[in-house]
Amino acid sequence: MELWRPIRLVSSEAGQSRRASWLELFFDLIFVAAVAQVSAPLSLDYTLHGLVRFALMFLLIWWAWLGHTMYSSRFDSDDVLHRVLTFIQMFAAAAMAANAKAAFDSRDSAGFGAAYAVLRTVQAIQYFRARKVRDTRKLTTLCAFGFGVAAIAWAVAAIVPVPTRFYLWAGALLVDLSTPWLAGRYTDKFPPHPEHLPERFGLFTIILLGESVAAVMRGMESQESWPISAAISAISGLGLAYGYWWWYFDGVKGAAERPIKSRRSIKAFHVWVYVHFPLYLSIAVVGVGVEHVISLPAGSHLQREDSLILVLAALLVAMMLDIVGLTAEPHGNHSSQFRFSRLIYLALLPAGWFSDIVPGWIVLLFLASTCGMALALTFSDSSRKARIDLSHRLHDSANERPLYETSRVRGSTPEP
Repeated sequence: MELWRPIRLVSSEAGQSRRASWLELFFDLIFVAAVAQVSAPLSLDYTLHGLVRFALMFLLIWWAWLGHTMYSSRFDSDDVLHRVLTFIQMFAAAAMAANAKAAFDSRDSAGFGAAYAVLRTVQAIQYFRARKVRDTRKLTTLCAFGFGVAAIAWAVAAIVPVPTRFYLWAGALLVDLSTPWLAGRYTDKFPPHPEHLPERFGLFTIILLGESVAAVMRGMESQESWPISAAISAISGLGLAYGYWWWYFDGVKGAAERPIKSRRSIKAFHVWVYVHFPLYLSIAVVGVGVEHVISLPAGSHLQREDSLILVLAALLVAMMLDIVGLTAEPHGNHSSQFRFSRLIYLALLPAGWFSDIVPGWIVLLFLASTCGMALALTFSDSSRKARIDLSHRLHDSANERPLYETSRVRGSTPEP
C-alpha cells in the first residue's frame, strides 16, 4: 500500500460499481458501539430529560458518521495517510462514547465536545486534501473551512466554564449543521455514489437494529422467574426489530440505489439523508423502551412518561419509514398505503395515553401488531402495482404486434 496517493473523485466514474470497504465496515461498527454507550444513560433515565440529553449526543455521533460517509462516497484515497486519519476518527468516536454518561455541565461533557472537535478537525483535513481535485475545489474549500471553524469552537468550548461552554456549543453546532446544507448546492455536480452511499446507510441501519436485539437480550437476562408476560414481551420486542428491518429494506427500499438525475431527485435525496436522523433516533429509543418492558415484573405497568416515550418513538419510526418510501418511489404510488398509515397513526397516538393502565406486554404486543399491519399493507400495495404494471406491459405488447400477425387475425394475407 502506498504512503500517499492522489485523491480521485469516485462519482465521476459513471457506471462503476462500488461497495463498502472492510475499513468502512469497521468504522460503522465503532460508531454504532458509541451509540450503544450513549444509550446506557437513557436506559437509567427513560424520561423527557434523559431523552433530550440522548438526542443531542446521538445527533453529534450520527452527524460525525454522516460527514465521513459523505466524504468517502465522493472521494477515494485508500492510502496509509487516509487510514491513519480514519483511525483517529474512530478513536475520537470511542472517546466521545466514554465521556457520554455525565451531565452537560460536567467535566466529562467537556471531554465529549473535545473528542468531537478532533473528529471535525480530521474531517477538515480530509477535505483540504481533496482540494487538489480541481473540479471540486469550491465544495472542498467550503467543507474544509466550515468544519475547521466548528472544530475550533468545539475545542475552545471544552476549556471554558459553564454557561459559556453552552453558548459556544450552540454556535459550533450551528456552523456544523449549516456547512453540509450550504454544500448541498453541489449535489448535482458531484453526487455521492448512488450505490455506495445507500449501502452505508443500510449497514448502519442493520447494525443499529442489532443493538435493539441486544436490548431484548438484556431485558431477558433481567428476568429470573420468566413469567408469560416477559416471554410475550421478548417475542414482541424481537418481532418489532425484525419488522423494522423488513419494512426498511424491502417495504420502502431504504437502501436502494439513489441516482441523481433531476432537481426532484436531488430534493428526494436530501430528504432521504436527513430523515434518517429521526428514524435512527427513534429506533434506538424504542429499543431501550423494549428492554424496560421485558424487565417488568408480571402484571406491572409502565409509568405514564415511559409509555408515552415508547409509543411516540414507535409512531415516529412508522412516519419516517413512510417518508423514506416516498423518496424511493415515484410520487403518488403510496396513496393507498398512506391512507392506511394515517389509521395506524390515529391508533398509536391515544395508545400512548392509555398504555399506563394496561400491562406493558400488551403495549409491546400492540406496537408489534401495528408494524405487522403496515408491512402487510406495503406488500399488498406493491403486489397490486406489480399486477397493474404487468397488465400494462402485456397490453402494450399486444398493440405492438407485427403487421403479419394483425393480418392473420383478420383472416387476410400481409402485403408484400
